[in-house]
Amino acid sequence: MSLEVGIIGLPNAGKSTIFNALTKAGAAVAGYPFTTIEPNTGVVTVPDERLTKIAGITRHQKVTPTVVEFVDVAGLVRGASKGEGLGNQFLGHIRNLTALAHVVRCFEDENVAHVEGAVDPRRDVEIIETELLLADLDTVSRRIAKQAKAAQGGDKEARRSLCVLEPVSDLLSAGRAAREYAVVPEDEAIFTEMGLLTAKPVLFVANIDEKSIPYGNRWSQEVEALAKERGADMVMISGKIEAELIDLEEAERAEFLKELGLTETGLSQVIGAGYRLLSLVTFYTAVGTELRAWSIPEGTTAPVAAGKIHTDMERGFIRAEVMKFADLERAGSEQKVREEGKVHIEGKEYVVCDGDIVRIKFGT
Repeated sequence: MSLEVGIIGLPNAGKSTIFNALTKAGAAVAGYPFTTIEPNTGVVTVPDERLTKIAGITRHQKVTPTVVEFVDVAGLVRGASKGEGLGNQFLGHIRNLTALAHVVRCFEDENVAHVEGAVDPRRDVEIIETELLLADLDTVSRRIAKQAKAAQGGDKEARRSLCVLEPVSDLLSAGRAAREYAVVPEDEAIFTEMGLLTAKPVLFVANIDEKSIPYGNRWSQEVEALAKERGADMVMISGKIEAELIDLEEAERAEFLKELGLTETGLSQVIGAGYRLLSLVTFYTAVGTELRAWSIPEGTTAPVAAGKIHTDMERGFIRAEVMKFADLERAGSEQKVREEGKVHIEGKEYVVCDGDIVRIKFGT
């Protein structure tokens, strides 16, 4: 499962500044609305100390980390679902993404206009949530009209679809997100195919000023309360600070973070929260000269994890040879782990765990 995160929020909330800091992609940043028109995309490697340690022990020539794709979507405004601002074209950019990072402005700056006149996190969040809800309601309503016509003609699949569409419509009409719908496994394909915006997990990102590091301010506290109300995660970062960290060497960056009272960069915070949000774990493979990290949902069985590498490996899965990272780190070599009897042979029912180092045996 690849992690594709859409960065959303009102114009001038600091989305593009944070996107630049996370990806070093150099998206345009300015203090007026709609600087971003087409979505900017950046792919970044996931910081992974375990991968670095494994590579140091196994001495693989090629090391491939797992990655996260960030998409900076243009600012949404009141009425976006009806075409206001630059319209609901931006909403379409979100539909195929895995998760959303909702950037909320938690700073004052007379040089950066606020589209609603003043900083108010709760109002700002509710504007975005309302536009996503309205866009979803429009999507579902159109599908209901189409499927109802087919159902009247005796189409059984259409009737089945209506059994999902109608309760989702009721949920949205009540102002509740589609992610609250308790979808059963047999209806998951119908639900997922709709690409509903409010079905996507959301991470709130409180964008604070430099002076509010590391403890935040009254606005970031409000975002934290909002996140708790919604059962969501929240991280607090300063876009401006992150922009300053971009060009620093690793040692300088660590010292700068320490001076600020921080232990990790905004990138690490956002990626860590994204992994928690989607319940992702990381496993490792060593094939030939390449050591590689892979991200999968928690609870994934060995054959399905093998399919992440190549579909043939899932179809022809025979067994998995599994070594734990902790055992390799302690022993200092793969050979010693084997001598200790810590390498296990697992079958099709094995659930791959975070930190597993896996070799797949498969037939074609």
